[in-house]
Amino acid sequence: MPPVLFADRAGRQPPGQHRPLRGGLRLQAGRLRGGNFRDQDSQPGYHPKEQEEAELEEFLCPVKTPPGLVGMAAALQPAPAMPSALQNISLKHLGTEIQNTMYSIRGNRQAQGTGHGPPGEDPLPSSEPQREERPSSPDPSAPGKDPGETLKPAPKPSLTANLIQKAKRPNNNFPLFAEGLTRNRTVQEKALALEQQVLMLTKELESQKELVRILHKALEAAQQEKRATSAYLAAAEDKDRLELVRHKVRQIAELGRRVEALEQERESLAQTASLREQQVQELQEHVQLLMDKNQAKQQVICKLSEKVTQDFVRPPNPLLVAPDAADRDFLSQQEKMEHLKDDMEAYQTQNRFLNSEIHQVTKIWRKVAEKERTLLMKCAYLQAKNYQVESKYLAGLRRLQETMGNQGGESAELLRQLIQEALQWEASEASADSVELSPISEYDEYGFQTVPNYEVEDLKLLAKIQVLEVRSHHLLAHEATERPLRERWAALGELAPSVELKQLLRMGVSQEHRPRVWRWLIHRRVQHLQAPGRYQELLSRGQTCKHPAARQIELDLNRTFTNNKHFTCPTSSFPDKLRRVLLAFSWQNPSIGYCQGLNRLAAVALLVLGEEESAFWCLVAIVETIMPADYYSKTLTASQVDQRVLQDLLSEKLPRLMAHLGQLRVDLSFVTFNWFLVVFADSLISNILLQVWDAFLYEGTKVVFRYALAIFKYTEEEILRLQDNLEIYQYLRFFTKTICNSRKLMSIAFNDMNPFPMKQLQQLRAVHRERLEAELRELEQLKAEYLETRAAQDPVVPEGCASDDEGDGEPGEATCTPQSPLHS
Repeated sequence: MPPVLFADRAGRQPPGQHRPLRGGLRLQAGRLRGGNFRDQDSQPGYHPKEQEEAELEEFLCPVKTPPGLVGMAAALQPAPAMPSALQNISLKHLGTEIQNTMYSIRGNRQAQGTGHGPPGEDPLPSSEPQREERPSSPDPSAPGKDPGETLKPAPKPSLTANLIQKAKRPNNNFPLFAEGLTRNRTVQEKALALEQQVLMLTKELESQKELVRILHKALEAAQQEKRATSAYLAAAEDKDRLELVRHKVRQIAELGRRVEALEQERESLAQTASLREQQVQELQEHVQLLMDKNQAKQQVICKLSEKVTQDFVRPPNPLLVAPDAADRDFLSQQEKMEHLKDDMEAYQTQNRFLNSEIHQVTKIWRKVAEKERTLLMKCAYLQAKNYQVESKYLAGLRRLQETMGNQGGESAELLRQLIQEALQWEASEASADSVELSPISEYDEYGFQTVPNYEVEDLKLLAKIQVLEVRSHHLLAHEATERPLRERWAALGELAPSVELKQLLRMGVSQEHRPRVWRWLIHRRVQHLQAPGRYQELLSRGQTCKHPAARQIELDLNRTFTNNKHFTCPTSSFPDKLRRVLLAFSWQNPSIGYCQGLNRLAAVALLVLGEEESAFWCLVAIVETIMPADYYSKTLTASQVDQRVLQDLLSEKLPRLMAHLGQLRVDLSFVTFNWFLVVFADSLISNILLQVWDAFLYEGTKVVFRYALAIFKYTEEEILRLQDNLEIYQYLRFFTKTICNSRKLMSIAFNDMNPFPMKQLQQLRAVHRERLEAELRELEQLKAEYLETRAAQDPVVPEGCASDDEGDGEPGEATCTPQSPLHS
């Protein structure tokens, strides 16, 4: 059969529609059902068209094809004009093979249906299959007829009815009865035969359905290939054909990649399945082992139970066997066992009672503990308020003392008495049974003194005020801020630059997380400088050769953090660690070597990190990556520039304060220069200092400017009340130690000082650096001129003084040597 007939049998639907295949395939399905069409059509109330549509939808799914490939539109399309060289070439394709296979299958089944049908079956009329297989072509000349109506096939009988009719027909080849189903068989035999025949027909129907599905897929692929081939043959130029070939190559490559990806996925799934099988096998072995143990235990229990049952069921006969010592022992043991059972039951009853009592006591204890926690929080709040009131009282006494000055009289004596009592009175001695809610030790967790030790008598009252404020802030901040902050740091997980991390660093890092966070911040700064074994290499170099800065380092070790027990205790190892860190840095950066102030930077790093190498890299990160290049050079150029930038920012942010200080001719650089050089290491109390360093290591020098402005904003009113520059300088010596509210200071630094763009800071630095360099050049020029003038003049030796050319003076001769300024 030519391939065109197969396309016609597939049904000619209009373009763009998807209809199930009809024609030859529907006839094949009808033959499989083996029913009598005319019997079902004659039944009353039967709708053959609706039944046929439902069964065909179930049996044969629609073929989804692109519009214009099959049906009327495909049949009426003109054949592509092929070159004469391609007319006799046969394109071997899967579609042609499928068409030939379907034609042979249908021919064989038609022959079987006409020649080898079972006896008693009414043969199908010859005209009906011909109409189904080869529907007549539409006659365009016939008026009033639609081509779609001409192509519509004749209605088919129901699939269920055909199966019933086929089951009713006698079958001589049925395996259960060799001579066919006779009339004298029983009802059970008939039912069994019909059930088996229905089962065989159902299996055959399922296989035919699977074949039709495969043919559907093959037909869709063939139609797609036919479309591509038609486009290739219809192309007018070789360029278009080449583009089509390239498109196919790209499709093949894409399919190859998809196949590779699916293969990799299959391999991974296979590995996963093998692992799961191993796990299942291990679990099965474990379960088998447990079952064996359980079975062994059950056998032992059964044997013991049988033995006990035999002993109780078959007691020894006292008439046959005389009682002896063994029997008496057995009876006594049995009696003891009964007593033990009674005791055990009594203990069980007592245990249940005690358990209920313990449960009730536990509930009561929990309620009491909750109440105690609430009361402790209230007491902490009240104690903090008490400290605040006491500090305000002492501050009032101090102001009154400053106002009265050295005046005498009864009021002055009364004031001195009140101050003396306030200095001697301690809150812990107020009552013998007082509860210490949150004790403040002499040293904090990093070894710094919590209470400043002022040598001046007038400042002892200030130290007492500061102690009370520290205690009040500690009590109020412990429950309100420290615990939620600690929970947020614990839930943060892996560190990564983000807005949330920036906010947490500004609020401060909790003590248990600070070493880990600092190591991560330092590594981000110096990862391009770090090398394995670099610190040990620098230490070994320092042992073989003495650095010129070693003497100055030794002098500064004893002056490092005199208020910290780790650097003042003779048995502490921190001074030795600090010496090694500073010597290693002097070899790491020979252009700086050592500068006063680096000892305090390294000491802070040692106190927090604990390890020498980590403290060394922290010092490298601050000096070489965070601070400007020549911040710690011999000229301290960048440090001087930052002082001038700070003056401009203070004039912009705090104009009233700067006007007051300018009127009294107060130079703030005497105080602020050390702030910037050591990042507030000697100025702020320890908890605020480390909070500043948390943000400083992440954001850089802008944090130092923010906190410097915030400190002056925090104490602005106190400074404005002072009207003498001597009093202001005396206040500036210790005023940073009076700042205890870290939350307020942080809020001022990062909220009240906004906007604070980094671009503005860089511009101010550039302007002042240019001015400073010009001033330094002018000074160098003046120095050179002075030296030239001095060299041009002849040295004149005063009378009575020996010159350098003369030898040692005789005894009794007078000599004159100029005194050093340090000794004058």
